[in-house]
Amino acid sequence: MSRRPDIATPEHIRLLVDSFYDKVRVDPMLGGIFSGVIQDRWPAHLAKMYTFWGTVLIGEQSYQGAPFRPHKELPVQQDHFDRWLSLFRTTVREHFNGPVADLALSNAERMAAMFMERIAFHRAHPERFIQ
Repeated sequence: MSRRPDIATPEHIRLLVDSFYDKVRVDPMLGGIFSGVIQDRWPAHLAKMYTFWGTVLIGEQSYQGAPFRPHKELPVQQDHFDRWLSLFRTTVREHFNGPVADLALSNAERMAAMFMERIAFHRAHPERFIQ
């Protein structure tokens, strides 16, 4: 059995993102939501995800944006975030092992919790949402 590397290079980030979204696109729960929002803009979305995870995990400092804003109106509930996390965990563990891989998992868990909390707040108080 070959040893899995830790996440350390832009190529690792691309493998993580591409492998993860390959799963998301065909997932019965998530695929339709993502495809409905992203439509034919998958290359641009993937490029943005490379910069996001590259910045978060390997210090590339290439991501610029507000990650929550595009997600605030999505028709999702906690079970969607649970499924997203399950696919993300599976993808990370399939390809990587080490402290940065662990950081990817903990960041994804925190991000999913924060997004769900903010989506719920936005639904309850749309007038109070700050861009």
